[in-house]
Amino acid sequence: MDKDIGIGQYATSSQGIGGTLKVAPEDFIVEEISDLPPPGGSLYTVAKVKSRNWESNRLIRQLSRELRVSRRRIFFAGTKDKRAVTTQLMEFQVPMDAVASVRIADVEISDLYMTNKRLEIGDLVGNRFKLNARELPCSDSEAKERIESTHAQLTAMGGFPNFFGVQRFGAVRPVTHLVGKAMVNGDFEKGVMLYLANPIEGEVQEALEARRRLEQELDFSTALQYFPKNLSFELAVINHLVKNPEDFTGALSVLPFNLQMMFVHAYQAYLFNRSLSERMRLGHVPNVPLVGDMVLTVDKKGLPDQERWIEVNAENVELMTRRCHEGKAFVSGVLFGWKSLFANGIQGEIEERIVREENLKQDDFMIPAMRRMSSKGTRRALVSQYWEFSSNVVGGVAQFNFALPRGTYATVLLREFMKESLAKFS
Repeated sequence: MDKDIGIGQYATSSQGIGGTLKVAPEDFIVEEISDLPPPGGSLYTVAKVKSRNWESNRLIRQLSRELRVSRRRIFFAGTKDKRAVTTQLMEFQVPMDAVASVRIADVEISDLYMTNKRLEIGDLVGNRFKLNARELPCSDSEAKERIESTHAQLTAMGGFPNFFGVQRFGAVRPVTHLVGKAMVNGDFEKGVMLYLANPIEGEVQEALEARRRLEQELDFSTALQYFPKNLSFELAVINHLVKNPEDFTGALSVLPFNLQMMFVHAYQAYLFNRSLSERMRLGHVPNVPLVGDMVLTVDKKGLPDQERWIEVNAENVELMTRRCHEGKAFVSGVLFGWKSLFANGIQGEIEERIVREENLKQDDFMIPAMRRMSSKGTRRALVSQYWEFSSNVVGGVAQFNFALPRGTYATVLLREFMKESLAKFS
């Protein structure tokens, strides 16, 4: 799957511990490090929401049903893994007593108060993780040594390669970026069929067979009868096509807005993964700046500022190298869009070559048929820091504790410790 989403290299040379991640939701515990909105006011109810085994979009839909309000009146700062136990901040544009009365299986709502500041996507510092990798093929002592070696190498590099993880593309069906590519190419029919059909081994059998049948028959009316009821987003798209034949842009528009945005963003993520993989394949350490690189400065929270960068040249390369080593700056790669800029030097050559191989031009990311899906692009740090790290191995189970900044992926960090050839993800 790594290859399918553009990942092709490891940053560390140590042996992996192998094992299986996410055997149970309790093996993947995530707690958001939130920017708390100031208390006081009457517009929004703030609440801490703890959920077990809930995909973010489906949880929001269920909350909207329980509260009998549009999902547009529910706000959150970041999406979370499904097969996990997650705690995150949410806001509801409804009275506090209504939120307090919600009862949903495997969902706990607590710490309610009122505010006038609306929560936006990205209004968080990061996430804390407690993860277990089970079924290790090596002894506990061997696993400890391998973890220590990997951690030392990553620390020396200043973090881990900031690839987009499989969650961005679809953990079971990594097709989100393919749908985004079709949208960027203006082929919305292909995008819809990639989302609805396109059977991929690994999905539950009922869903696999439904997608295979739709791919063969192309009969949306009949598909309403046999598509599994839990595939509610797919059913919404199919239902739209039954009522509005050939309206493929409208069919995609019935999906939640953040899911629509995920398609184009996932394609940008795929291109980014490819460029970072290529830089590493060529032997360049991701966070050691080269002449021509665009180095991101940090914001007030100490996180890479994707909108502010400095170009590395012969005069400032030593300073930029020192800043990157200190964690005060980060070498970046392009998230290609209609307004993005390539780096110069080696990184720029990589970025331009990948875009050329994909037959892309910047205007492709202006999507007239779905203007809200257009993306101007930006830049992203090639390396992500992690902190509060600790680990232990007991009885064939490796236990990891760490914190990550927003927009980064625990599975990508764990990939360095587990290594693809041995690791499995349930």
